Amino acid sequence: MELNKGGGRCAKRCFGDGDRISRLPDDILVDILSLLSLKEAARTSVLSSRWINLWKHTPSLNFDAKSSLRKIKKNIKLLKSEGSKYVEWVNSVLQSHKSTTLKEFIIHFRFDITAENSITQWLEFAFSRQVQRLELFMEKSGIFYCFPEEFFSPCSGTEPKLQQPRMLFDFKSLKQLSFKMIIVSDRAIELFLHNCPLLEQLIVHYSKKISKLEVCGPSLMLKHLELYYCMGLESLKISAPRLTTLNVTALKAVVLENVPMLVELTGNCDDDSISLRHLISTLSCCISQLESLNLHLVDQYVRHGQETDELCNFPEMPKLKKLFIEYDDILGDKSLIRLAALARASPHLEEFFFENEWRQLRKVRPFVNGVIRFQHQHLKVFKFSGYYGRASDIDFIQYILENCDVLEKIIIRPSPSAVSSRVERDRLRRKQIARENAKRDLEPLLPPHVELVIL
Repeated sequence: MELNKGGGRCAKRCFGDGDRISRLPDDILVDILSLLSLKEAARTSVLSSRWINLWKHTPSLNFDAKSSLRKIKKNIKLLKSEGSKYVEWVNSVLQSHKSTTLKEFIIHFRFDITAENSITQWLEFAFSRQVQRLELFMEKSGIFYCFPEEFFSPCSGTEPKLQQPRMLFDFKSLKQLSFKMIIVSDRAIELFLHNCPLLEQLIVHYSKKISKLEVCGPSLMLKHLELYYCMGLESLKISAPRLTTLNVTALKAVVLENVPMLVELTGNCDDDSISLRHLISTLSCCISQLESLNLHLVDQYVRHGQETDELCNFPEMPKLKKLFIEYDDILGDKSLIRLAALARASPHLEEFFFENEWRQLRKVRPFVNGVIRFQHQHLKVFKFSGYYGRASDIDFIQYILENCDVLEKIIIRPSPSAVSSRVERDRLRRKQIARENAKRDLEPLLPPHVELVIL
């Protein structure tokens, strides 16, 4: 990876030997260098003999290669050559690195399978230096890298208890762990949880090997748990007394027990009576304490007769301040007004963000059964993404205006259908139509105290 040859002259003007910065102690200079990117920190080695090795002591190793990723995105044929450069760059930095501990170690690149052994060696390097924050993100690589379970010591017996296995490395310093597009097993995750007493953040994206996971323990320090599109997940049991934020794609797999600090929840749920009843049951132990709820509701292609709309029975969320609803409107035959039941169940709600992924432009208004009027005294901001000017769009906004007395701002982000033409010119034309529809349809509905913002 080539460095900017002009960077040394610039750095010399800023950090020359005669200035005050150069007279600071080495440990303070290293702290300053750790705030720079690796490339920027390396450039300071040209300043003088004193600066040659300072950057090699930085405790933060963030191997950021956005420019190379942009090149690969434009031309996939560059994947192999850019990947080789990236591996060489990481290896050269690690070979010269002198710090005995690491605050952070971040790998983010698009690899092919030839990088597998190098990735394992990098993990060993980070773990051997008691890394506090570890992120491994293999962007669009095809999920091939499996986290090596040989990092865990073998123990006696064919079915060892979680308390028995010892780890080859000391993970007691690890506070944040993130695996994206990495194959990692539920057993490995549970071993991390039970052998990392300071672990506060655990993020796993697109791992297909997690099936039955337990995140349980009275001494867990975990505050943030995120399991995003782990499609093999069948069950997730959580008993974590310090957990404040939970993001799980499949809420139907979740069992919540001891989560007294949980205030922010994100997840998916099918928009049918059975799934919604299960969601209400899942949230029963924490719904009264939630302050932020981000719910992705997925409409169903098949209707199972006349169903009770369980949204109308949603229990009160007395502390909720922010509500995000992402709605996959597949058939387009349900009224959007029914979604306001979640706002009605949140008497202290201040911000309501709604995103509509619609697919069919229906001219007939969806039937609305028993619209319930309510007066909301705290909602100040309502944002509607995916507005096109359908009858259901206008009805929903009018309903919000009629029932939210202190509303100050409506933000509209117009959008064509989620399945509209992929031709850029046609997409832009449809978006402009949506913007014009919003201005024409909504301005006459607004009371004087409400501001309309069309993005």
